[in-house]
Amino acid sequence: MDSIQDSSTRRDKTMLAMKRFHILLVGAALLLVAPGFIAGAGEKVILDTDMVVLYDDGVAMMMLAKHPGIELLGVTIIPGNTWVSEGSAYAIRQLEALNRKDIPVAPGIRYPLRAGRYETIEVERKMFGFSSSYTGCFSRIEPASYLEVYRKEFGGRPTIKPVDKHAVDLLIDTIKANPGEVTVMPIGPCTNLAIAIRMAPEIIPLIKRVVYMGGAFDTPGNTTPSAEFNWWFDPEAAKMCVRAPFADQLIVGLDVCEKYRFNKKIFDRITAVNKPIAKMFKNKYGPEFKKNPDYTRLVWDTIAAAVVIDPTLITEEETRWVDVNSDYGLDYGRSLGYSKQGPAGTHKARILFTIDEQRFWNLMVDLLTK
Repeated sequence: MDSIQDSSTRRDKTMLAMKRFHILLVGAALLLVAPGFIAGAGEKVILDTDMVVLYDDGVAMMMLAKHPGIELLGVTIIPGNTWVSEGSAYAIRQLEALNRKDIPVAPGIRYPLRAGRYETIEVERKMFGFSSSYTGCFSRIEPASYLEVYRKEFGGRPTIKPVDKHAVDLLIDTIKANPGEVTVMPIGPCTNLAIAIRMAPEIIPLIKRVVYMGGAFDTPGNTTPSAEFNWWFDPEAAKMCVRAPFADQLIVGLDVCEKYRFNKKIFDRITAVNKPIAKMFKNKYGPEFKKNPDYTRLVWDTIAAAVVIDPTLITEEETRWVDVNSDYGLDYGRSLGYSKQGPAGTHKARILFTIDEQRFWNLMVDLLTK
């Protein structure tokens, strides 16, 4: 009898040892995952963007499209840096370079919500003042189509077409098809998302989280003394969005974005490989570094993409009740943050202040060079 019990005890100990060994193997395997590749398999994202080539919207899109843990469900286009026709052409060209023809590009709302803003922008600037001459697409005539832009900028015809669905409809339909799973990233003006939640308010509780690139809370604006560009471009839309009771809102504004700059050291790391993206970087930024080796530039939207991919990059954030000034006056587009209960209708949002810079650059370079 004792021998049977001893045998059973030995068998139990052997099984326990095997289980512990299995756990150690799983742990070791997790440690071998590439640094920064934190997003869970199938983290679903819609990128809502005023697309440009490379920095900053283009690089943000490339990072999301290339990360194995991100499922980029669509790229919706909004005016801001560029007109919708321009942004659509730029998104398509960069997705072609990534060989990601499966990611839908959907053109969206053509103008900000305030009627006649484009036509009266010069008068507005004289009345309210400005801290930068940059007005994005307001500074030029809207092209006729994305095909015209593509032919002019890249030659030939694109191999990808925008989907036959408006960006607002793509947002609504995709969120409803994936309840509680989709992160929406308005890294340009918020007009598409604002119209989507106005048309279909039932999607608000279905959105996993909203990650904005916009706003400036404890730092001056970059377009007017009080306002950051994206939320200045359409303050009414930004206000509608931050006042919506989303489950989670993270704001990546100038408070964090003006701390980190792309430089020649990062450029050299990206262009050290023989990849289409490296060639794009050489063509766009090579002449700048040739003229001035100390050239730098801010990277804005790429920070938003990075913290969606790897939230552990966040080292400092603060939760406040958030609003946007939509009164047409000197503070038009100003971001408002309250440490205590804000005005009626406001909700809490997380404001990002600091990230792990070294890990951020490593993540970006790894994704762009793989």
